[in-house]
Amino acid sequence: MKKNVLLFVGLLLLASTMSVYSQEIIAHRGYWKIEGSAQNSIDALMKADSIRAYGSEVDIWLSSDGVPIVNHDADVTLDGEKLIVQDTPFATLRKVKLANGEPLPTVEEYLDAFAQCTHTKLIIEFKTHRSKERENMLAEKVVNMVNERGLQNRVEYISFGLHFVQQVKKLAPEAPVYYLNGDLTPRVLSTMGIDGIDYHFNVLFKRPEWVKESHELNQKVNVWTVNRPEDIQKVIDLKVDFITTDEPLLAREILDNQ
Repeated sequence: MKKNVLLFVGLLLLASTMSVYSQEIIAHRGYWKIEGSAQNSIDALMKADSIRAYGSEVDIWLSSDGVPIVNHDADVTLDGEKLIVQDTPFATLRKVKLANGEPLPTVEEYLDAFAQCTHTKLIIEFKTHRSKERENMLAEKVVNMVNERGLQNRVEYISFGLHFVQQVKKLAPEAPVYYLNGDLTPRVLSTMGIDGIDYHFNVLFKRPEWVKESHELNQKVNVWTVNRPEDIQKVIDLKVDFITTDEPLLAREILDNQ
């Protein structure tokens, strides 16, 4: 009898642990809220790996001369001048420094650094461009770079652009691909072969039924960018699969205390 009781308690503890860690944390633009780091820097990527985040998100563009580069905004500032990334050649963009002194990295450099990571996945966000032709070029170049390095099983893709997610799914059919814009139902995305929704938390607060619908369709649910403790708790209660946050250690602490 005593053995049965101990076994039952052990199974309860195991189930409890599994339920906590069924929700994963993605470091938004890497783990950058620490001295010496910067958003979308290679250092932020390595620090996300060091804290064992499920994923490290990164934003990418195509320079005017066809080089995939890492940056969040559509523009950068160099010597007081604002430059549109997709209208600027790489040689010029290379002169831009991040907040921690790193040069603006190429996607190739980022992937080479990521290949050294041992815990985290890379969540690549394709930023929408003016033309589908440029988007196709960027998608093809990046997917090829990932494949050439044998990183296919460690990379996931997201975008606000519907054309992007559809194109990437064609190029990398086995890769998880998620849609960010918040305007389509899980069922519509399922008919397109997209793997799930990745919506702002306010969208899911208004439409919590989309989480259940996604799961019924065997889709995953990510939510961004959740930083306040009360919002982190609310998305945990919604049973989303992934929480994208600028505060990965805070999110982990709240998950651990469930």
